[in-house]
Amino acid sequence: MADIQILGVVGAGAMGRGIAQIAAQAGITVRLHDNNAAAVAAARDALAQTWDKLAQKGKMSAEAVKTAVEHVQPVQALSELADCQLVVEAIVERLDVKRDLFSQLESIVGADCILASNTSSLSITAIAAACQRPERVAGFHFFNPVPLMKVVEVIDGLRSAPAVGDALAALARRMGHTPVRAKDMPGFIVNHAGRGMNTEGLRAAQEAVAPFDQIDAIMREQAGFRMGPFELLDLTGLDVSHPVMESIYSQFFDEPRFRPSPITTVRLAGGLLGRKVGEGFYVYKDGQKQVPAEPAVPALPQALRVWVSPAHADGQARAQALLRQLGAEVVQAEAAPADALLVVTPLGEDVSSCVAGQGLDGARTVGLDVLHDFAASRRRTLMTSPATAARWRDAAHALFAKDGVAVSVIEDSPGFIAQRIVATIVNIACDIAQQQIATPGDIDQAVNLGLGYPKGPLAMGDALGAARMLEILRNMERVTGDPRYRPSLWLQRRVQLGLPLAQA
Repeated sequence: MADIQILGVVGAGAMGRGIAQIAAQAGITVRLHDNNAAAVAAARDALAQTWDKLAQKGKMSAEAVKTAVEHVQPVQALSELADCQLVVEAIVERLDVKRDLFSQLESIVGADCILASNTSSLSITAIAAACQRPERVAGFHFFNPVPLMKVVEVIDGLRSAPAVGDALAALARRMGHTPVRAKDMPGFIVNHAGRGMNTEGLRAAQEAVAPFDQIDAIMREQAGFRMGPFELLDLTGLDVSHPVMESIYSQFFDEPRFRPSPITTVRLAGGLLGRKVGEGFYVYKDGQKQVPAEPAVPALPQALRVWVSPAHADGQARAQALLRQLGAEVVQAEAAPADALLVVTPLGEDVSSCVAGQGLDGARTVGLDVLHDFAASRRRTLMTSPATAARWRDAAHALFAKDGVAVSVIEDSPGFIAQRIVATIVNIACDIAQQQIATPGDIDQAVNLGLGYPKGPLAMGDALGAARMLEILRNMERVTGDPRYRPSLWLQRRVQLGLPLAQA
């Protein structure tokens, strides 16, 4: 098991081709099969072209290209996989089709051959149930494009022998990938942990907190993510993303944390799939995303005075420091003065709750998101309530944009935008750890490599402050009454005990 030299790949599409590529480059003989013989020939030609381009760029020698091409051997029948030590299927995502294939393979391959599925959403245990020896079946889930996405989930089904997963992890390392180990649960690690960004971004849009482009801009330029939720959905395509959201929600028996949005239901029905069709949450002209212009910054009023609520001491200190950098006149007083802009710095609350709870003048009150480091952010977020008067909203916008940093002015929202999305991401990762689906280290590695987040979600929670994450979630749950925000026990206990989230 530990020394796999002959690998069978069933399915010559993008995933099967990618697996074949990294295996051949690692010196492994690949038997490539597809029911469509033309697909195998096309895959081999495409691989040869890919390797030629790598050689032209100096990334492979001519000899290495020749050797890699020779290592990919097309086979017409499943019976030609008899001498394989591992067979990976990368075929259609249908349980009945995969089970039928594994049943056939079992009668062909040797007793020690591992059977692995590249499924992204189906149960490994359910696939293995079709086999007489389910202990040799495991998940080997790569991400597209395989050569560039350097992580692979190794999934242990209920009957999988530990040695099988060990062998797959060792092979992944030989092929230049980072293996992460997961239990057989819906979404495994990456698709499970990735729910937070999309579902919470959609929830904020559904509440009309901000338009799609502003939500994306906040997540990129304030929270430090490579892409916002709607850019990501457009890239993946709603025909792929929406069924995954529905599937994970239903597989967890309508868990509120994973609740999908009717926004994607309607847009999918209308064919607004994303980049692949030229229109999704954005319009794409000649492949370029069309983004609305930023709202103009209003004129800054003369002699504007600003008071920051002391209700959140850390937030008050950070907001006051920023205001002084902007040259604002900051009023130092316990009670709100009658002639100043009032700024609140809530964690997980909305401005309306702050106004009501602190007895403030709603017309003059705005919220400032202080979760992320102002010095590292290229955007700030202000929040208004339904009572905020336009002149005070515009004054706040002008003041906080005074140094040229972009400002998003959003409608009332428990947790602004960045707070609620980041806290949801962290909370779901905490629950994955609590369920022991994967270790904290593997959760962070899988999400960091598989989704390109700036940090793994548990490390992100530690960096921003686990106690802050807990406060945000508790306040959002209280304000909304929605159980989707209930804190994970992993998060709650580690805050209570002063332990890091990323510690097992």
